Amino acid sequence: MRRNTMMLSVNLLAAFHSIFQYQFMQHAFEAGTIIAIVAGIIGYLVILRRTSFAAHAYAEIGFAGAAGSALIGINPLFGLLGASMTGGLIIALLGKRATNRDVEIGSVLAFALGLGLLFISLYTGYATEAYSILFGEILGISSYGVLITAIVSVVILVAAAFVYRPILFASLDEEVAEAKGMHTVLLGAIFMLLLAASVSIAIQVSGVLLIFALMVTPAATAVRLTKKPTYAIAISVLIALIATWSGLLIAFYEPYPVSFFIVSIVFGLYLLVRLISWKR
Repeated sequence: MRRNTMMLSVNLLAAFHSIFQYQFMQHAFEAGTIIAIVAGIIGYLVILRRTSFAAHAYAEIGFAGAAGSALIGINPLFGLLGASMTGGLIIALLGKRATNRDVEIGSVLAFALGLGLLFISLYTGYATEAYSILFGEILGISSYGVLITAIVSVVILVAAAFVYRPILFASLDEEVAEAKGMHTVLLGAIFMLLLAASVSIAIQVSGVLLIFALMVTPAATAVRLTKKPTYAIAISVLIALIATWSGLLIAFYEPYPVSFFIVSIVFGLYLLVRLISWKR
């Protein structure tokens, strides 16, 4: 038994060594780790504020920006960030309450999708670039992409740390927060910008169409396991990390998209937690 365990450990170490010999895998793990941490933290606030639709909408709004950037030959990540954050600010200004923005989100989303369709129809480059925007392609991220992702993520996390307590309070009871004189509209705008930026970098892993995999599902699983915010955030980050790392490891040996494995893992964990909760 001990010998088998030792052989398994040696094989695992050899597998990891062979994987990290490739620079593209190093970049994928670096970016994936950073994105999973940001998605796990911001995702918890998304669940708390009941803004899952907004997270999905920002992904599709960002798609228009990415398509426009690809059309003029600029890094799609800049288009993602610019379009998502602009859309987030517009939505926040049009709808004052976090729980009552569906009309504003739907209106901005419809316009953004129209723009995205126009840009894609005008785009004459390789279809793989548009495919990676829709479904994510973290295995193709460059060292420059990792650097930009890291810088944006640090800004998101620092800003989130400063506004965490007031946003948490306003998320739990927006009316009481307003009665206490808190600037809920400003807090909402800040959160929307943070969410938009987080969605933009997470798209590199899961793509526009599968953004719920990292931004919503890990946090949705975590809140079913604990009611304490700090524990829920830690669990959400852990689930996102496990799914991202496992997805990358499996995709190294299997000829299927990384995003498929990540989505499958987080959804499987969510179903498992729901099943356990139901039995209890």
